[in-house]
Amino acid sequence: MNEEEQPVLQPQNHAKQQQKLPNATTVLILGILSVITCCCYGITSIIFSIIALIMANKDLALYNASPELYSNYDHLKIGRILAFVGLGFGALYMLYMIVVFVFYGSLAMMDPSSFM
Repeated sequence: MNEEEQPVLQPQNHAKQQQKLPNATTVLILGILSVITCCCYGITSIIFSIIALIMANKDLALYNASPELYSNYDHLKIGRILAFVGLGFGALYMLYMIVVFVFYGSLAMMDPSSFM
């Protein structure tokens, strides 16, 4: 084959073909909110974390099906990590609050006149 007969390969622009994962930014925001709100009795952090993890799993399935189509996987990864951290901190704080309420409740039942 001479040079005239060889097919010319056009460079493909992958940036135009790649799209963003639909929930990656939302997962990142919910992950940040779960870490920030972990001291609000733990329940808000747990709620934000669970929602973020459900959304992250859906996007992770999309990404694993065809990773070359998506460009913002890093946002999804960071948001998922923050959701796990927020879930852990929220669960620990909620457990701490339960222990405190049980402890002070048992003290109040032993000697109710000291709390009035």
